[in-house]
Amino acid sequence: MGTANIQLHGPPRVKAVKSSEHINEGETAVLVCKSESVPPVTDWAWYKITDSGDTLMNGSESRFFVSSLQGRSELHIENLNMEADPGQYRCNGNSSEGSDQAVITLRVRSHLAALWPFLGIVAEVLVLVTIIFIYEKRRKPEDVLDDDDAGSAPLKSSGQHQNDKGKNVRQRNSS
Repeated sequence: MGTANIQLHGPPRVKAVKSSEHINEGETAVLVCKSESVPPVTDWAWYKITDSGDTLMNGSESRFFVSSLQGRSELHIENLNMEADPGQYRCNGNSSEGSDQAVITLRVRSHLAALWPFLGIVAEVLVLVTIIFIYEKRRKPEDVLDDDDAGSAPLKSSGQHQNDKGKNVRQRNSS
């Protein structure tokens, strides 16, 4: 028995490796598209989708860099900006049989994003400590034990007592 290897030619199928990326402000984002088609994709192009039209991201701006091989393309965006960089990016792959595209959503988080939960916990602890402090200060004086109370005075001994095991144990009275 023999084996046969059949290659089907057709338009490329471009896929985003991840459909959405969440990156912190100031870091570098790497958006990746790939295609495993025959014939392979020979030409890649990246666009930022905006309301005023798509903008070609060909690496002309210093923060953007495109790295492409036959079956894979990467768009590197350095020093992410909260205002300018979030949005949708489209990668187009072209071969001799046609073209296809995929869309990746980029979300940029503030570099202070991790600070907010911490500040919330600190604020909660401060509120609880303040409530406990105010409660302790406003408590009625008869609720507070004085040094003259029986609870703070030493207990007096009144002789011997047998416990349940038959041993003599000293017992103390509180009066």
